[in-house]
Amino acid sequence: MSNKTVSTPVPSRRALLFGSAATVAGAAAGFALGTGNAQSAHADQGEALHGQQTIEFYGTHQPGIDTPAPAFVSFLALDLLLPDGSSMVDQREILRRVLKLISADAHRLMSGRGILADTEPELAQNPARLTVTVGLGPRAVKIMNAALVPSWLKPLEAFDIDKLDEAWGQSDLVIQICGDDKMSLAHAARAITKDVRSMATLRWVQDGFRHSRGSQDEAATMRNLFGQVDGSANPRDEMLERTLWGGEKLEPWVRGGTSLVLRRIEMDLDTWDHVDRPGRDFSLGRRQDTGAPVTGGGEFDAPDLQATDELGLPIVSPDSHVARSQAREADEKILRRGYNYLEGQHAGLLFASYQCNVEVQFLPIQRRLAQADMLNEWTTPIGSAVYAVLPGCVAGSYLGAELFSD
Repeated sequence: MSNKTVSTPVPSRRALLFGSAATVAGAAAGFALGTGNAQSAHADQGEALHGQQTIEFYGTHQPGIDTPAPAFVSFLALDLLLPDGSSMVDQREILRRVLKLISADAHRLMSGRGILADTEPELAQNPARLTVTVGLGPRAVKIMNAALVPSWLKPLEAFDIDKLDEAWGQSDLVIQICGDDKMSLAHAARAITKDVRSMATLRWVQDGFRHSRGSQDEAATMRNLFGQVDGSANPRDEMLERTLWGGEKLEPWVRGGTSLVLRRIEMDLDTWDHVDRPGRDFSLGRRQDTGAPVTGGGEFDAPDLQATDELGLPIVSPDSHVARSQAREADEKILRRGYNYLEGQHAGLLFASYQCNVEVQFLPIQRRLAQADMLNEWTTPIGSAVYAVLPGCVAGSYLGAELFSD
């Protein structure tokens, strides 16, 4: 099973306002309303409305990972409310109830319906490719089934470039809510947190954005606030499947599951403003305007790390971001879903990295970047958390149902 995008036909405004019978009657009587012609022409052209597009919640894998990244994201960190002295059985039941509620809510909200007892169900009627994705932190997986805690599910090792703030740190659960409409996304976030607030408390919220839908080709790679094309090297097709869900010599923590590393990276836009275009391209190893490697080609071509200029110097600096992030081993592949944030004087990137195994795929790359990446001059990681992403579920069930040890 897979998550599918479903497009619901949107009727024209004319049909909604007047109905076909009234339209015919009006035309026969020769009525000419002042706005009628303009409205008719607009309806004939067909508006590009996306609000009724939905993505299926049920499937082998959770949605919101390899589905197209929409315009907005909200990451919600939750900590379980576990009574003092509660038994493991009681804690497991609390987690089970939380996952049941989130699953039921996600299914309804993603299909354009309010949750049960929703006080504002109208706000759910335009899901606009809404997705809900759930990951578990170390304590939650241990409560669910201690035998399933993967070795990589722990805080990342300390890096010299980090200035981590616990305000953006690890939690028991993370809920990633994505969508093209900020209104329905905000409603979904509030609806879900209201539903579970007797069993879990909200630790932090991180909101991000990409290009608005319709502002550019949907296949285009997003740009970060430095103006750089961000995500050109993402794996595709069979390599994407292996990166996320595993394969030969790369086993997922559970079948259908994957992992998420969420890093909050502050970006110094003011000092970046003083860097000229050649300096920007040299630091990244790609052209800012096209995203192509500085050695030539197109955005999706690999840089030639061996190329030299007329003086015999490397065209791509070995300390450029591209050179440091280049895979050294076959399995050093990640899917990055970046989202920008701009909050007052603070700007940066919510770097969401999905991969089957954090230790094998993510950490080798991160170690090289922390050791020497020219972009570190303008970027500072201030938040970090690691989650085990649950597999999808079938209709009538809930996320993680088959993983509990009872």
